[in-house]
Amino acid sequence: MKVPMGVRITQTTLGNRPCVVVDPAQDAHPGIILYFHGGSYILGSPYTAMSLTANLVSRTNIQSVSLDYRLAPEHPFPAALEDALAAYRGLLDDGVEATSIVFAGDSAGGGIAVSTCLMARDADLPMPAAVVTFSAGLDKTHSGASMDSKIGLDPFFTRESFTYTDAMYLAGQDPNHELVSPARFADLTGFPPLLLQVGTNEVLLDDSTQLADRAREAGVDVILDVTADVPHVFQAFAGILDEADQALDRAALFITQRLR
Repeated sequence: MKVPMGVRITQTTLGNRPCVVVDPAQDAHPGIILYFHGGSYILGSPYTAMSLTANLVSRTNIQSVSLDYRLAPEHPFPAALEDALAAYRGLLDDGVEATSIVFAGDSAGGGIAVSTCLMARDADLPMPAAVVTFSAGLDKTHSGASMDSKIGLDPFFTRESFTYTDAMYLAGQDPNHELVSPARFADLTGFPPLLLQVGTNEVLLDDSTQLADRAREAGVDVILDVTADVPHVFQAFAGILDEADQALDRAALFITQRLR
């Protein structure tokens, strides 16, 4: 993975959790991308997502704040979501307007971005300006047809592989919960605009397609952006895959349009 040159990286805390701030080289535009990394809720960090956050920053000239949330199995559901909501509260308490914040995340982080919106709404907090997800994990019931139809095409996951990571994250809790499986159970009424990017070769494809359906039913502005013949979180391969650069360009345009 390639990280663009020129961005500035610093460490700080937000909501009592470490985070990594990525700033453009110069002339930052107003706004913040609050980013949640992937890793099936059990691994990863802001640094494993650096090719994504830094590329978004370099394309938008908007600062990214990438949260180092707690991981399972030591900290199962809902610890990561509690950290994410605390980070959002922290930004709001610091005087940042909700309309100048975009949630973004890849894989499990995409699920965190969506579920944090649900928690914020239930807590009567203002909604962020938009949500962007890359190959989001949005259904721990794994009921989408793509879980079986994409077997052999997805180079990363199988239905069986989720058995292990889900057991660590859920720790015996019910997957039939809107914060765990928003693509199946969430009411998205009042949600901000959504951009859902995913590849056709992913077993998680229908996590995004099902959430897009729910968003449309709730009257939410949603873009389902599906790219052919690419793997899970293909956007991380910016500078290597043309499709990754093109997808990040579309994501950057979506973000800048929502933060104007």
